[in-house]
Formats: sequence, structure tokens, C-alpha cells
Amino acid sequence: MGELIISVSGLRGVIGRDLSPETAMRYVTAWAETAPAGPVLVGRDGRTTGRMLQLAVQAALMASGRHVLDADILATPTLGLLVRHYRAAGGVQITASHNPPEYNGLKLFSPEGRVIPSQFGEEVRRRFHESVPQWCEYHRVGSLERCPDATRPHLEAVLRTVDADRIRDKHYRVLLDSNHGAGSVLGIPLLESLGCEVITRGREPNGLFDHPPEPLAENLTAVCDAVRDVQADIGFCQDPDADRLALIDASGRYIGEEYTLAICVDHRLKRRRGPIVANCASSRMTRDLAARYGVPFYAAAVGEANVVDAILRYQAVFGGEGNGGPIDPTVGLVRDSFVGMACVLDAMAAEDLPVADLADRLPRYFILKTKAPLPREKLAAAYDILTRQFPEAKADRLDGLRLDWADRWVLLRASNTEPIVRVIAESPDKGQTRELCDEVRRRIEAFLSAAG
Repeated sequence: MGELIISVSGLRGVIGRDLSPETAMRYVTAWAETAPAGPVLVGRDGRTTGRMLQLAVQAALMASGRHVLDADILATPTLGLLVRHYRAAGGVQITASHNPPEYNGLKLFSPEGRVIPSQFGEEVRRRFHESVPQWCEYHRVGSLERCPDATRPHLEAVLRTVDADRIRDKHYRVLLDSNHGAGSVLGIPLLESLGCEVITRGREPNGLFDHPPEPLAENLTAVCDAVRDVQADIGFCQDPDADRLALIDASGRYIGEEYTLAICVDHRLKRRRGPIVANCASSRMTRDLAARYGVPFYAAAVGEANVVDAILRYQAVFGGEGNGGPIDPTVGLVRDSFVGMACVLDAMAAEDLPVADLADRLPRYFILKTKAPLPREKLAAAYDILTRQFPEAKADRLDGLRLDWADRWVLLRASNTEPIVRVIAESPDKGQTRELCDEVRRRIEAFLSAAG
């Protein structure tokens, strides 16, 4: 399988090396065997190889006896919402999220319109490795139908969460960078429905990315300059399947992804109090906001499926991941850049403030993400030693090892594909954050040296 990456909710790989049409067909039939009866929605994020995989996936589903609704190019959160809207048995989104252009993948959805929970994902993985697809006889082969309306249900659901007239009165000038992914398909109609003047970059969803697809500061230098040059009030930057959103202010400053979730949570809690969920790798801003408003905060393991599990378990009013992925359960159970755009604009309009001021008044932290070599077989021992070496920190093993102090934290999580751990740290001071990351890395190196 080479470097094929299989998670609880999907798979990714390099086209022509790890991920072939045959692999996609075997994987989707393994899922179809576990899914309930009913039609299946299939969409894609606009990558150049998406159409090829789309045809393979649809053929495999039809050969498994499924009726397929072809939604073609659309955002991942839109597919999740459509699964519920059309009462489908589930959905398949063809996407590699923020991976480079040579990658593609499949993301699986349950009838609830969410990525499939881990227990179902493990069963799909087992069947994929152990079983052979069973194709239908000719008289039981499924059919294919174009999805009748792939954008309106999501558009209307997002508009119901904000004061659209208040936003329209502001006539915001917005730069939308969809980077030739699927985000423009709904992003432009949504912003125009909110009375915005929309300047687009990467509007055509053809997968020919103008810059590396992950919406990080180092990848968005030209977009930051463009926001300032066109005198936009705000810049919105999506990843290719539009489940993540990064913010740029009117001066061209990259505000980033972590602030997307925090601004949304702050705005939601002003109007409706209730539990908040974020993954354990997200900025402490969200936890602090929950404390400010006197509501419970729950940390989930990293991964959208885990966050959604916690949102449902605790009946949260909002949740998400700090990688720019807000989740509004009144819209859908998927990270959603469109929820983020509408919510941020609603907050700007309600407070009559630019996004820079909304960000600057939040609790201020500096987060750093790095990595260190650590073989998987030595993880447990390394975690034990680090826990003992930092006795003043609260240790948590929800997902890897997280050490919390009153003013800072660090998280170590194993990579699924490399013999490394991701090291994520945050504190109120940039130097202190880097020092914490470096200190943990030094201790890991010392552990490996002593272990031989």
C-alpha cells in the first residue's frame, strides 16, 4: 500500500503511487457493506484527479447495488448537510483536504451527515484489508442521478444562524481565497447573499492551486498583500474542501486559523450560553472564553469524529478544531468554513468592529507546532518519563500526552505515518512557547540516547 494513510473516517494517498481507482473501489465497497440501505451522495473538492476517482467510486457503489446521487464539486461540509437533507444512507467526499496536489482521498459520511464514528471506521478498515468486493448481478446494479440541488440547503442553513440584514447593511468588501478548491461554489453565493462585495482569488474549482493548499501564514503572503491592496474589510482563506478557514484583517495581517474558532465561540456565547467543545490541540482561547461566560468546556481527542462525538455527548452549542474548523450543530456536524465566514461577519456587524479588534481583545497566546523523532514502540515509556520529569504539570493521556500548567501547555501526539511525535505548545509569550517546545524536544532526545 506504500504510504496510503487510512484513518477512522477515510483514506488518503498519492495518486499513481499509493491510491489507485482499484484501491478506491475496494475501500468504498468495504464501507457500502456496513452502511444502511438507501442512496449514497458522492462529491469532490475540485482536485485534478477528482473526476477520475469520482467515476471509480460511483461505479463501485452502483456495482454494489447502490443508487448514487452525484453532487459533483462541492465543499465537504455541504456534502455532510446534503446527506441529511436527502435522507441518504451516507456520503463519500473525494478530497485530500489540505494535502499537496498529488494527493487525493476519500472521506466517509454516516446518515447523520457526519464523518463516520471510529467504531464504524475500524470495521471499514478491517473489511478493506480482509475481504474481497462482492459485485451485484446485472439486474441488481444500482443507478446514478444528478443531485437536484447541491447548494441551497447549506446556504439557507448558514443564513439562519446570523442576522443577515444587519450584515447586509454594512456592505462589507471581502476577499475570498478559495485557491481553486471547492470553497467558491458556496462561498460566493453566501457572501453575496450577505450583501458583500466579493473579490475572488482561485475562484475556478479546478485544483490548480495558486499556493500550497494549507491556509497557513507562510502560504498566504500574496493573499495578505492582496487584502490590503484591494482595501478589503476582511480576507477569508479556505482549504481545498472548505472545512477550514483562516482570517486576514484589513491591514493584510494574517490572523490565522486558531482565531476563527475563538471569534465564533465568543460571538455564539454572547447570544446563547451552553457547553463548548474543542480538540486538545486547539488554543486555550476557547477554554478561557467558556470560563468567561460561565459555561462548561470539554476537550476532545484530535480529529473531527472525536469532536463531533463530544458535541453530541455534551449537547454543546458550538465546537470545532483550532485548525480553522468551526462546527455549529444547528447547521451540521462537520467543520465548516461557511459557518465561520457568516459568524465572523455577524460578530463584526453586531459589535461594529473590524475583525482585527475582535481578535485583539481575545485572550492572547502564542502557539507553536513542531515535531521530534520518536519511534512508536517507545511512546509509552517516553510519556511516562516526561510525566515524571514535569511533576508540577497536570498530565492527561486523552490523546498522546498533554502537560498543563497554569499559564502554558504542551501536547505530544504520535504521527500516523512517521516515527515522530508532533509537539504543540502554547503560552502567553512567544519566547516561552518556543522554549517549552525546545525543552521537551531535548528531553525526548535524552531519553532516546539513554534507551539506545
